[in-house]
Amino acid sequence: MCLASIVMTEAIVPRIVDFNSSPAETSVSKPPADRLLAGNPEHIARNYFSDSGGRFFAGIWESTPGRWRIRYTENEFCHLTRGRIRIADAAGGEWTFKAGDSFVIPAGFAGTWEVIEPTAKLYVIYEAAAAS
Repeated sequence: MCLASIVMTEAIVPRIVDFNSSPAETSVSKPPADRLLAGNPEHIARNYFSDSGGRFFAGIWESTPGRWRIRYTENEFCHLTRGRIRIADAAGGEWTFKAGDSFVIPAGFAGTWEVIEPTAKLYVIYEAAAAS
């Protein structure tokens, strides 16, 4: 076996992304003023994985208490690891989730997101290609 083929094979083999040891792209943000309904929440997102097409993401998100309007263009799987939140839809439906709970927010969902207690979640996001 040729050394060049060994090196080349290792270079193209995808690696497991371990959130405990992989570097994250970290961002700090707040909801835009026109969406903020209560409180002064601060969000920290640690994105550990983005696919090459920019459509699939995975990481950890944290927030301090507050409430804001949301409108999803992406599908998001969430697993709360800390805290408690309430999500309400535009039709009046309401869901409360706590640490240990998992749920999916589908693309097209609109409503409000309220962090009741400081919260952390694992997230997996898929953003479909825009329709032509």
